[in-house]
Amino acid sequence: MQPKLTAKALCADKEVGKISKVIVDPLSHEISHVIVREMNGQGVERQVPIGQVQEVVSEEEIVLRCSREEFGRFPVLERDQYVTVKEVEIAHLEDHLHVEPGEILVPLPRLEQGVPRRTFFTNMTHAIGTLIALPLAFPVLKYLMKPMFKPYDNAWFSVGNVKKVSKENIGFQFKFTRGFKEAFMPEQQIEKNIWVVKATPAVQKAVYEGNDRKFFDDKGEVIWVNKANSPYIGYSGKCPHLGCGYKWRKTKNFPEGVFLCPCHLSIYDEAGKVIDGPAPRPLDVLPMQVDAGGEVKIIDVEYKAGVNKQIRLL
Repeated sequence: MQPKLTAKALCADKEVGKISKVIVDPLSHEISHVIVREMNGQGVERQVPIGQVQEVVSEEEIVLRCSREEFGRFPVLERDQYVTVKEVEIAHLEDHLHVEPGEILVPLPRLEQGVPRRTFFTNMTHAIGTLIALPLAFPVLKYLMKPMFKPYDNAWFSVGNVKKVSKENIGFQFKFTRGFKEAFMPEQQIEKNIWVVKATPAVQKAVYEGNDRKFFDDKGEVIWVNKANSPYIGYSGKCPHLGCGYKWRKTKNFPEGVFLCPCHLSIYDEAGKVIDGPAPRPLDVLPMQVDAGGEVKIIDVEYKAGVNKQIRLL
């Protein structure tokens, strides 16, 4: 039985408020907290861990384990640190929860918590609008900016030392800056990143399926081969769904960690395989080599987002 969002919350048989919202873990799809608005609907909203719910008496009433004094010490809900399920896509959530739409909150991922919610979603809308408009403008841009169309950049460059990746099957992020020149515009410095995993044989097999991975230039010739038994695997820092950045995150269901994308909550394991969410393919493996001194070198390959197959971009 699940209480209604207007159910009374009692402590020691005395009503302290009413449930106004619930917070859901985006990975387990389970309720982690109930939000109780203090008496008369005029007070603050307090964040109560689900473990403090002693009993669900009915759809109209729940009993908390705490006293009224202890209830007053629960943290006040910081609304800007959460988004509703109307603002993100969480696959299969409706299979687990049946509460009023729009009142389910999920934590705003840590990599976006410093960004105001309005700014975060405004920027996302602008980015999507740009992607939609790009095919229409492409023929004109190609004519005006013909000098920018060059063969693939297959140069190797260093991103850091593999000594930083000490534990197996744990994602480690390398950040780097690259110069980018667009037609007649001045060169710009762009911040990018990749994720590297020190892979066990089981993860190597899951990624490469026992076969070396070949990478090709624009003429179809092999430029590099990742060996199937290589202990280190590098992934592009862009989610294959819409190109967002993602993070390595430990959770209750995945204590060792998973890759989690904040935009639409695609989830990947250490082998880059899709566990849940709308991502159309696994994380993109990069051409990578590690020299005798442990320096990690990559070719900065990018693939088209939102499609099942890997389509390399210029």
